[in-house]
Amino acid sequence: MSVYVVVQLRMTDRAAYDRYQARFFDVFRTFNGRLLAADETPTLVEGDWNGDKVVLMSFPSERDFRAWADSPDYQEIAKDRKAGAEAVVLLVQGFRG
Repeated sequence: MSVYVVVQLRMTDRAAYDRYQARFFDVFRTFNGRLLAADETPTLVEGDWNGDKVVLMSFPSERDFRAWADSPDYQEIAKDRKAGAEAVVLLVQGFRG
Protein backbone atom coordinates (compact mmCIF):
# COMPACT_ATOMS: atom_id res chain seq x y z
CA MET A 1 0.00 0.00 0.00
CA SER A 2 1.29 3.48 -0.85
CA VAL A 3 2.51 5.77 1.90
CA TYR A 4 2.85 9.52 1.92
CA VAL A 5 5.39 11.60 3.77
CA VAL A 6 4.35 15.06 4.88
CA VAL A 7 7.18 17.27 6.11
CA GLN A 8 6.69 20.66 7.72
CA LEU A 9 9.89 22.67 8.08
CA ARG A 10 10.92 25.79 9.94
CA MET A 11 14.32 27.05 8.83
CA THR A 12 16.96 27.65 11.49
CA ASP A 13 20.15 27.71 9.37
CA ARG A 14 19.45 28.35 5.70
CA ALA A 15 23.01 27.57 4.56
CA ALA A 16 22.89 24.11 6.15
CA TYR A 17 19.45 23.42 4.68
CA ASP A 18 20.61 24.55 1.24
CA ARG A 19 23.50 22.05 1.42
CA TYR A 20 20.95 19.31 2.17
CA GLN A 21 18.67 20.43 -0.64
CA ALA A 22 21.55 20.49 -3.14
CA ARG A 23 22.30 16.80 -2.45
CA PHE A 24 18.72 15.58 -1.92
CA PHE A 25 17.88 14.42 -5.47
CA ASP A 26 21.15 12.53 -5.91
CA VAL A 27 20.06 10.29 -3.02
CA PHE A 28 16.29 10.36 -3.54
CA ARG A 29 16.34 9.29 -7.21
CA THR A 30 17.97 5.95 -6.34
CA PHE A 31 14.88 4.87 -4.38
CA ASN A 32 11.24 4.35 -5.39
CA GLY A 33 9.91 7.64 -4.07
CA ARG A 34 8.15 10.47 -5.87
CA LEU A 35 8.42 14.10 -4.84
CA LEU A 36 4.87 15.42 -5.16
CA ALA A 37 5.28 18.95 -3.77
CA ALA A 38 7.87 21.21 -2.16
CA ASP A 39 6.43 24.63 -1.39
CA GLU A 40 8.07 27.49 0.50
CA THR A 41 4.94 29.62 0.16
CA PRO A 42 2.00 27.38 1.06
CA THR A 43 -1.33 29.11 1.55
CA LEU A 44 -2.69 28.78 5.06
CA VAL A 45 -6.37 27.95 4.77
CA GLU A 46 -7.24 27.14 8.37
CA GLY A 47 -5.54 27.02 11.78
CA ASP A 48 -2.12 28.21 12.89
CA TRP A 49 1.17 27.40 11.22
CA ASN A 50 4.60 28.91 11.76
CA GLY A 51 6.54 26.87 9.20
CA ASP A 52 8.55 27.91 6.18
CA LYS A 53 8.17 24.95 3.85
CA VAL A 54 6.00 21.89 3.21
CA VAL A 55 7.23 18.80 1.36
CA LEU A 56 5.03 15.94 0.18
CA MET A 57 6.47 12.65 -1.05
CA SER A 58 5.02 9.25 -1.89
CA PHE A 59 6.50 5.76 -1.77
CA PRO A 60 4.99 2.48 -2.99
CA SER A 61 5.23 1.06 0.54
CA GLU A 62 6.48 1.81 4.02
CA ARG A 63 9.33 -0.57 3.31
CA ASP A 64 10.45 1.62 0.38
CA PHE A 65 10.21 4.72 2.55
CA ARG A 66 12.27 3.12 5.32
CA ALA A 67 14.88 1.92 2.82
CA TRP A 68 15.38 5.54 1.73
CA ALA A 69 15.10 7.20 5.14
CA ASP A 70 17.40 4.69 6.85
CA SER A 71 19.96 4.46 4.05
CA PRO A 72 23.52 5.56 4.89
CA ASP A 73 23.48 8.03 1.98
CA TYR A 74 20.33 9.75 3.23
CA GLN A 75 21.47 9.70 6.85
CA GLU A 76 24.63 11.51 5.77
CA ILE A 77 22.82 14.39 4.04
CA ALA A 78 20.09 14.48 6.71
CA LYS A 79 22.67 15.92 9.11
CA ASP A 80 22.40 19.19 7.18
CA ARG A 81 18.59 19.05 7.16
CA LYS A 82 18.53 18.58 10.91
CA ALA A 83 21.08 21.36 11.39
CA GLY A 84 19.20 23.66 9.04
CA ALA A 85 15.55 23.18 9.97
CA GLU A 86 13.21 22.01 12.66
CA ALA A 87 10.93 19.40 11.13
CA VAL A 88 7.69 17.59 11.73
CA VAL A 89 7.65 14.43 9.59
CA LEU A 90 4.47 12.43 9.24
CA LEU A 91 4.15 9.03 7.57
CA VAL A 92 0.59 8.62 6.29
CA GLN A 93 -0.86 5.33 5.05
CA GLY A 94 -2.62 5.48 1.71
CA PHE A 95 -6.32 4.86 1.49
CA ARG A 96 -7.28 1.28 0.92
CA GLY A 97 -10.69 1.25 -0.67
